[in-house]
Amino acid sequence: MNKIRLLLIEKNRTLREGLAAILKKRDDITIVATSGDSENTILKLHKMRPNVILLDLNLRSQNSLLVVSLVKKEFPEAKVVVMDLAPVHGDVLQYVKAGASGFILKDATLDDFIVTIQTVSKGGQVLPQTLADSLFSQIVEQAVKGKKVKVTEPVRMSKTEKEIFGLLGNGLSDKEIGEKLHTPTR
Repeated sequence: MNKIRLLLIEKNRTLREGLAAILKKRDDITIVATSGDSENTILKLHKMRPNVILLDLNLRSQNSLLVVSLVKKEFPEAKVVVMDLAPVHGDVLQYVKAGASGFILKDATLDDFIVTIQTVSKGGQVLPQTLADSLFSQIVEQAVKGKKVKVTEPVRMSKTEKEIFGLLGNGLSDKEIGEKLHTPTR
């Protein structure tokens, strides 16, 4: 069994050290390095040769999007999973176009982290369920497939759809929207 060689770049020390401590116990994952920032990412890649990189979306010293682009250019075989608390759909699209293989929410379960790492290491792509269920995930899916997406064309929505989008914009959950509209949710 080939072990997954993981580089963890996370600015939050508690999250970084906690994830590293838990993942080190795994038989199928080797933590090759951890970092609080991305200043030496390319140097670490040359030296450590990870095949999966868990990357904080909000790094201080360098733009995380630039890091993804550099990694994919210099190490096309390396897989990048971007972590964030609440990624903006537009950010997801940019990172996918830059070469990210996955996104994971920082508040995901440990099992979700492990499954995401394992899936991208085998060539799969992963989006959190909350993003995968959204309208915008279709745009990301088409971007991954290289299709041109015409987002300038008008979209005709029903009154209810417009109301749902308004409620989503106000931060309501699916359940809250269902209750407000008197519609049962899954």
